[in-house]
Amino acid sequence: MQYCFINENIKYDGSQLRSHWIFEVTGLLGDSIVAFLGPAEVSSKNLVDLVDATKKENILSPLMLHFIVEHFGSSLVETILKQRLLCAIVAEELSRRIQTRDVERRGDDLYDGDKKLSVSIATISPLSCLIHFGINIKTKGTPLPTKGLADYNIEPQGFADIIMRKYTEEIKSVLAAKCKVRAVP
Repeated sequence: MQYCFINENIKYDGSQLRSHWIFEVTGLLGDSIVAFLGPAEVSSKNLVDLVDATKKENILSPLMLHFIVEHFGSSLVETILKQRLLCAIVAEELSRRIQTRDVERRGDDLYDGDKKLSVSIATISPLSCLIHFGINIKTKGTPLPTKGLADYNIEPQGFADIIMRKYTEEIKSVLAAKCKVRAVP
């Protein structure tokens, strides 16, 4: 499992959620997680979430911290569990930093009270499984009540590095745990 921060502002429009996008942009080959900053503008026709697409909903944010994860050899259910692990890691780190508020994870999304902090989806391609997790930085013009990292005075790149390191360590730990047990009859 590899990770890196992309020092380029990239508008997330959903097209990044495809096999080997991480390799094309960074040269990282294999299971990887990357982060980058940029706005989000995903129209309903590009949404992977069929329920949201049917409702003609859009994802819109002036500035987000985006994570793209690619796992080869994982099932969609395993990837959804990994997506929720990533979400829990972000929630834990946010709660640690803001201490006076409770960040609540509801499935694969984060909330501070009634304010939504994140968007996330996991999907499958013919070659790999993919996760997008985006957390607001700035929220002006979002289509629903939101909060972002700027509201908590959290610097996005340092935050991203911690999240990617923790996620990578968890995945490596899971793989190590798989190898250290003996079979039972």
